[in-house]
Amino acid sequence: MNIIIDTNLWISFVIGKKLSVMRSLFTNPEIRIYVCRELLDEFADVSTRLKLRKYITNSDLQETYKLMDQYCYFVPIRKKAISSVRDQKDLYLLSLAESVSADFILTGDKGLLSLQFHNQTKILTYKEFTQIIGS
Repeated sequence: MNIIIDTNLWISFVIGKKLSVMRSLFTNPEIRIYVCRELLDEFADVSTRLKLRKYITNSDLQETYKLMDQYCYFVPIRKKAISSVRDQKDLYLLSLAESVSADFILTGDKGLLSLQFHNQTKILTYKEFTQIIGS
């Protein structure tokens, strides 16, 4: 199962001190999590915003980057997606999904969720995904 986790979920898990919840995804041998330069850049940008920085420690960031490095597959975007996504900044997620033939994009973004699918990729919340995989 190829999945992409949107930056908003990475940030939510860091702020909520719930990175351990993500470990169940990381250690599941049937799941491959993909990241790209654009996702890492967005995570770096969002995680250093003043309004969020008070909730995120340097240790939180180090742990998140370590988890990404250890468990995620880094790939360059090879295809540019065409979509009517509300926020054009999210287009890279759809492009990444095309590049890796992703089965799922996990997000909390209402604009992306309203698409429901992008080609073969189902777009859903983390909670919906956990119901699908049964954990």
